[in-house]
Amino acid sequence: TVLSVANAAESPTVLLARREMQSWRLLHLEPSALRSPDSFTASVELGEDGSSLAATLYRLTHSKEGGDPSFVYGQVANRLANLIQEIQEIWVDRDDQRELLTVQAKNFDGTVHPARSLSDGSLRFLALAVMELYPHLQCILCLEEPENGIHPERIPAMLQLLQDICTDTNLSVGVDNPLRQVIINTHSPSVVAQVPEQSLLVAGIKEIIKNEKRFHGAFFGCLSLTWRAEGKGRDLVSKGELLAYLNPILTETREEGLPKRVIDRKDMQNLLQGPLDF
Repeated sequence: TVLSVANAAESPTVLLARREMQSWRLLHLEPSALRSPDSFTASVELGEDGSSLAATLYRLTHSKEGGDPSFVYGQVANRLANLIQEIQEIWVDRDDQRELLTVQAKNFDGTVHPARSLSDGSLRFLALAVMELYPHLQCILCLEEPENGIHPERIPAMLQLLQDICTDTNLSVGVDNPLRQVIINTHSPSVVAQVPEQSLLVAGIKEIIKNEKRFHGAFFGCLSLTWRAEGKGRDLVSKGELLAYLNPILTETREEGLPKRVIDRKDMQNLLQGPLDF
């Protein structure tokens, strides 16, 4: 590609763009990696697959930037409690005999669980909570379908965490506000409905005419009345397309003899057919 063959002398801007893109981190948080304890010699930076979770959290709580270990553990536990309300404490157990670090969680009933007993969604949430507090993480994070393994009621908590990982543009960049951005993709109407309207881009295919040739290419549409819609030639997502995506359930009459769906219940239909405010 153009980015891979460019050199500094001919295309300094392209070279800078390539270096920036090389710093992007595509996260594939694997439950098996998140569940594994870490040796004392393990990397102290969270891997793209979630490896070194225990070592990263331990370093964070015992570094000068992290401050008081109990305070940092408390911050992580409070985050995780947004997903699992039974969680009271989170810490890293240091086994000097086996030279292992293991993430532990404690319920309000006093039961202690190792990280391997947590659900896949909880482990991913825990890894992101650690990333939020890690000041040395300064890059663009890319994450596929963060809602996987998360109960629908907890999706707002996940989205809020992802927003909090990003740089607060109202504050100066610093240790407490590192320069970073999060890009996610999703197929979930629940996620699309709850992300900030300024952040949403909808991918689609459209016909393009260039040099008297017709072909189909991808486009990324935004919502009207947002900063992305400013200027000429912007691809906009229509309200009809957006509503169809947010409410994908077929409401037309179905063939007789098919089992009644939950959505077909009369009491559910009465609720759905209530007044709508636009």
